[in-house]
Amino acid sequence: MGKDVIVACDFAGADQVFSFLDLFEGAKPFLKIGMELYYAEGPSIVREIKRRGHKIFLDLKLHDIPNTVKKSMAVLSRLDVDLCNLHAAGTTPMMEAALEGLTRPDGSRPLLIAVTQLTSTDQAHLEEDLLIHQPMEQVVMHYASKAKEAGLDGVVCSPLEAAEVHACCGSDFLTVTPGVRFADGEIGDQKRVMTPAQAKLVGSDYIVVGRPITAAADPVAAYERCVREFVG
Repeated sequence: MGKDVIVACDFAGADQVFSFLDLFEGAKPFLKIGMELYYAEGPSIVREIKRRGHKIFLDLKLHDIPNTVKKSMAVLSRLDVDLCNLHAAGTTPMMEAALEGLTRPDGSRPLLIAVTQLTSTDQAHLEEDLLIHQPMEQVVMHYASKAKEAGLDGVVCSPLEAAEVHACCGSDFLTVTPGVRFADGEIGDQKRVMTPAQAKLVGSDYIVVGRPITAAADPVAAYERCVREFVG
């Protein structure tokens, strides 16, 4: 899988999703299905979007005891998504169990990545809410290293950390980076952001872009702008 723009389909229901996707005549953007849409529509929305020919990042951020995560990943692996994730904070045994559950009898599986720290979390939140007093960059690198040791394919991180994740974990270790906004756009509730062009320069493998595309006056043009700036 090469560099790509993943569109965050953070919609409340199927009708909104398909109205959005119908705008893309012939194009099949890589899509992220998150908690809101999955909880509203269930596995059927994943199957239908997959049937339409889209790659899917199923963004449910599992975080539970290892046995529960293992069983849950075994269920998700049957949906034939391309990418799914969990929280690295669940510890190494949980990540290893997730990988085991995700792997099908024939040895195939979706890519599995770990969330290091949410892009809505800044240093103040890290210290005051989570009682983690190391610098954000150090925390992210530690989580990324643990994810690599557990056998995962990469991490979700801010584009600000993508270059160092690659330096720490290797160029083949994927960096999937939300927190991407156009230079002339609003940053919303994100704290650690870059533009698509900047994310490309620092080595992000995938950027996840939601509202700058989905809430744009012309979503197709916004998507094409993202692809142009990030993929080239």
